[in-house]
Amino acid sequence: MGLSIALIDMISKKTLYAFRALIHLAGVPSHQPVLIADLAREENIPKKFLEFILLSLRKGGLLNSRVGKGGGYSLSMPAGKITIGAIIRILEGDLAPVQCLSTTNYARCEECQDEATCGIRLTMSDVNIALSNVLESLTLADMIERSAAARIKLQNVVDFSI
Repeated sequence: MGLSIALIDMISKKTLYAFRALIHLAGVPSHQPVLIADLAREENIPKKFLEFILLSLRKGGLLNSRVGKGGGYSLSMPAGKITIGAIIRILEGDLAPVQCLSTTNYARCEECQDEATCGIRLTMSDVNIALSNVLESLTLADMIERSAAARIKLQNVVDFSI
């Protein structure tokens, strides 16, 4: 029985780059558009790969884009409205840990005799619900705030070494 999402193993580089790009865009004053070339350079993300990521996020409704002078990408909503779950779903697909729970890529497990009584499915259903609840309750703004709080905490550490 294979797992249907990379999140169980590890989030892909594509999603990690997306987080970095979104954090950058969230920090731009007045949500001014940022050029892909500038974003790629400042975040050290391969430009072609970033283009694909930003296009996916735009199609997913998280970004706006403008062409021409003054163009580029910007967040389509405040960072506090963009859930981590939405970002991951756009880039990684369904979050179900087993395919028999998937709403977009359902497949019955070959080994399963009865889905209604399958202990694996029932347990993974609880995992799926817990994971979805956490990912839908955390936002891009939370990610930014946690990073800022960690930086402040590190700056306030007193070094007593001599």
